[in-house]
Amino acid sequence: MGTSTRWKGPSGDRWSSAARRLSRWREHSRNADQRLEQIAADYLGALHETLRADQSAFGLYDTACAAGERLVRALGSLAVGGAESEEALVARLVSEVGGNGGTLADAAVRRGAAAAVRDVRERHPELDVAMGTGAAGGGFASDILCDLYQVFFAHMAGEFLRSVVAEHINLAVPVLIAIDPEGRIADWVAEKVVELVPSPCEESAGATDLAQAVDTAQLAAGAAQDPSTTLLKTAESLVPRAVGRVLGLITEEATGEEGAAA
Repeated sequence: MGTSTRWKGPSGDRWSSAARRLSRWREHSRNADQRLEQIAADYLGALHETLRADQSAFGLYDTACAAGERLVRALGSLAVGGAESEEALVARLVSEVGGNGGTLADAAVRRGAAAAVRDVRERHPELDVAMGTGAAGGGFASDILCDLYQVFFAHMAGEFLRSVVAEHINLAVPVLIAIDPEGRIADWVAEKVVELVPSPCEESAGATDLAQAVDTAQLAAGAAQDPSTTLLKTAESLVPRAVGRVLGLITEEATGEEGAAA
């Protein structure tokens, strides 16, 4: 954190409650997996509660929004040129999206970018083929880019909480270090919140339909909008909503309407 004082993690009743439950958790206890999921939910709830009370907490919201904008620019280049290997893709996204800041939020962004690549590679086996063949400079398909977008924001939140959980373990229950509950908690959080992130592909599909009549008229003049341009513009416009949702600042009510959390 730039000082000699060790950060002890966020404070507050809900954070402390999650930490106490973690200190009592053991891998081989009865219903251990279910209990760990409940602890993960506690940590996610504590994060949401903290940010609703103070949106500037940890610098996480602003850092995530800035990273999201950089991610969109990176996706634009990947739509054109792709990447030759998983390692190259990770290095590229970590560099272009993560920046060089030294806060916990910055570190979470970089780890989130790396985790997103691994996640998308598992979802899209064809990605290995595309990277392995080089595809003569061909770019990634839009569904791959949209998945990268969605899972990045989810993993960013999970990786931030990984740091918090790891610090609680170091301070209170170092015996758990060998068990890696922080990694499992981060994965659970990412899996839980990814469904909250809007998909640029789905959102831009509607925009494309609405624009088709205009594009048809413009086509004769050579001014029709490239579908990838629509996708990237949509992705950029969705950044505040994506960040707000994974950080609990925007909730979806039973009516289906969204609103800022009180």
